Amino acid sequence: MASTRGSLWTVPNALTLSRIAVVPVVVILLVDAGPVASVAAAALFIVASITDYLDGYLARKHGIVTTLGKFLDPLADKLLVLSALIMLAGMPCVMHAASGACDPRVPAWVVVLIVARELTVTALRSLAASEGITIGAEELGKYKTIFQIFAIVGLIVHHPYAYVDFYALGMFFLWVSLALGFWSAIDYGMRFRRSLAEQGE
Repeated sequence: MASTRGSLWTVPNALTLSRIAVVPVVVILLVDAGPVASVAAAALFIVASITDYLDGYLARKHGIVTTLGKFLDPLADKLLVLSALIMLAGMPCVMHAASGACDPRVPAWVVVLIVARELTVTALRSLAASEGITIGAEELGKYKTIFQIFAIVGLIVHHPYAYVDFYALGMFFLWVSLALGFWSAIDYGMRFRRSLAEQGE
């Protein structure tokens, strides 16, 4: 696979930069808790998430992997996901008509755990790179991202549509993504430790 280190304006990089540009728009839309703004924010989040798949696919297919792209792609993913979760944690609670209970859109402690997981994995990757160790992404991390996207879309929409409780679905996917996230972080740490041990042999 070719690597175009000096190139900035490749299609994959443009898609990644567009994902970063979408972040403040999603944040502004999430200031309004109404159904129209929620659906618009969810739709924009879905489109941005699709670009995450497209930029990687195009970069691999056409051999235009860049150093900048390797830096921007995970940064764009984290900005999009964490910004949405932080905004959701600060939004008004969801009222249940049957019980009268009011649940937070996203519990703040869950967002703290997700941020801590992302920072820990990023630190491990930086440490691995400093040791000359390359540890590829594993399936667990990919599944975590997929469930995270489903969770955030459901929690953004949160209003019932066609008898579908998007809030309940979003919370279900969020718990699954949280479990997969920590499982993948532990797996990453174990693989890093094995790689260090192999280097020392």
